[in-house]
Amino acid sequence: MKVDTRLFGTIDIADDKIIEFPDGIIGFPDLKRFTLIYDSGDKEKSRALMYLQSMDEPQFAMPVVMPNDIFVDYNPTINDDLLSGIGELTPDSTYVLVTITVPKDITKMTVNLKGPFVINTDTLKGVQLMVEDDVSVKEPVYEILKSRKAGKEE
Repeated sequence: MKVDTRLFGTIDIADDKIIEFPDGIIGFPDLKRFTLIYDSGDKEKSRALMYLQSMDEPQFAMPVVMPNDIFVDYNPTINDDLLSGIGELTPDSTYVLVTITVPKDITKMTVNLKGPFVINTDTLKGVQLMVEDDVSVKEPVYEILKSRKAGKEE
């Protein structure tokens, strides 16, 4: 499938790379088909920042990250009923992402731990939900990422 995107120009996405969100995503119930776009070069960097690109609205893409890459013990409490529409999840088929906001002042960078995307990689179906835990919608991450980078460079 070819799509003209705002951020990436014209891209060609194979059908087996399209993730369906049967109920849409929070705030955008009509957007149901997405793909993940990332830098396929450097494996470490490619996992750092990805984009959840809408296939229904080519102008819409959200930057996302894997929360456990930043918060190792992120393990939100999720009502299992909310996951029933995406198939049976196993540790190998569960892929969790959160949105990241990078303002002009990057020291104010945050992630939304309250509304993760849970994707079943076996069925290519996903859901965005609100977790029951007392976690932040705007959790600061700049200092965490900065200290990790400094630790790797030493």
